[in-house]
Amino acid sequence: MAESNWEVIIGLEIHSELNTKTKLFSRAPNRFGDEPNTNITEVCTGMPGSLPVLNKEAVRKAVQFGCAINGEVAHFCKFDRKSYFYPDSPRNFQITQYDEPIVWGGEIIAEVHGEEMIFAVNRVHLEDDAGKLMHFGSFAGVDYNRAGVPLIEIVSEPCIHSADEAVAYAMAVKAILQYLDASDCNMEEGSLRFDVNVSIRPKGEEGLRNKIEIKNMNSFSFMHMAILSEIKRQIAEYEKHPDKDPQEVISQETYRWDPDKKQTVLMRRKEYSDDYRYFPEPDLVPIVLTEEYIEKIASELPELPLQRERRYIKELKLPPDSAFFLTSDKPLADYFEKALKSCPNARSLCNWLIVEFAGRLKESGKSIIDTGIPPQDLATLVNLIDDDTITGRIAKAVADDMLASPDKGPEAIIKENPDYQPMSDTGELEVMIDKVLLENQQSVEDYRNGKEKAFAFLVGQIMKMTRGKANPKIVTELLKAKIEKSS
Repeated sequence: MAESNWEVIIGLEIHSELNTKTKLFSRAPNRFGDEPNTNITEVCTGMPGSLPVLNKEAVRKAVQFGCAINGEVAHFCKFDRKSYFYPDSPRNFQITQYDEPIVWGGEIIAEVHGEEMIFAVNRVHLEDDAGKLMHFGSFAGVDYNRAGVPLIEIVSEPCIHSADEAVAYAMAVKAILQYLDASDCNMEEGSLRFDVNVSIRPKGEEGLRNKIEIKNMNSFSFMHMAILSEIKRQIAEYEKHPDKDPQEVISQETYRWDPDKKQTVLMRRKEYSDDYRYFPEPDLVPIVLTEEYIEKIASELPELPLQRERRYIKELKLPPDSAFFLTSDKPLADYFEKALKSCPNARSLCNWLIVEFAGRLKESGKSIIDTGIPPQDLATLVNLIDDDTITGRIAKAVADDMLASPDKGPEAIIKENPDYQPMSDTGELEVMIDKVLLENQQSVEDYRNGKEKAFAFLVGQIMKMTRGKANPKIVTELLKAKIEKSS
């Protein structure tokens, strides 16, 4: 059975650490990168008799997110104990929200291949993070600095049907969190992590088959590859055993993504909710929120990524996919806005940001923000092209030099390099044009016979001869004049 005959069902659980100053239930600092086991209290390490005290700021940020996705913020919610035994969980239970979370429902609107799609959110709940196991060859240690860090877990409905949709949804969630300043969303540091549930079924079949959960991914590209790999694996298993009960072919299991092998790897059999023995947290009172509190937070929401994206499309005339790419990364969108103050050409500015500079920096994994190039310098580069001070070809070389010397502006770079000086001597240019016309008589004849590509070829030959220093508009005008004069 071909892959096109199968339907993919995906649900995402996104864990986002909130950027509060202290942890969810203690006064210990919520800070990444400090010496192991220094940001801890008796609450973080589960000492007997220690009692949790709720962080109000974490509640506010969770409510903000609920309002931002048009979810139903609960007036009453509570915490529960989720029991599991693992070295990074000092209490042997996690404090989370089970049957009465802080937010019900909501929706995420994301751009997928240039079209807006709406994805349903099931719930958002508050919980605290576990510590971190540190492996050192033949032994392991535990760092409890992360234990107790506040998290919100954003659980989607099983409404996602491809790896592309999953990435677009996750990018949109990340952007909302950034715009709210609820999380730094640093995936390398683990501030944003994805668990992906994947199942497939033949098209037209009702009901859901067993799902596979792929745990703790912190990269959009890894998540995309993991989903594609898991889809292929499940299809292969079902097609290998067409007469077997589907429930026996794919068991509910937990996998991880191995980037070296480029495949999902079995971790353990999937647990069910009963295995965690949930019960209400006895050391914390329920959270009761007033309508006035929720309305005040909703009224103070900043411009969100979807609003900014639509503004870019409507007012700046950016293509939808470019607007989504820009607004999906708040620091990049903020950089764009700063450059826009000095450059009226929004489309060109956007292209240089997300194509030219992004392409040059792709292998390093950096963005233009990391390079130290000021937004004003990017604006100046685009302005120099638009006012015909330099050609697009020279601009590409100038961009390379800007990356090598971020402290130098484009004007200084151009002034120092004779090769970047635009050709202003039309007499010298006319000599080159005459030479190109003489050497390409057939192309001249083809152009006279209506073949526009022949003219583009001639322009290209002249630009090549001038090493891209000639103004294309002047080249076009002189070339047309000379061809008409000789006809």
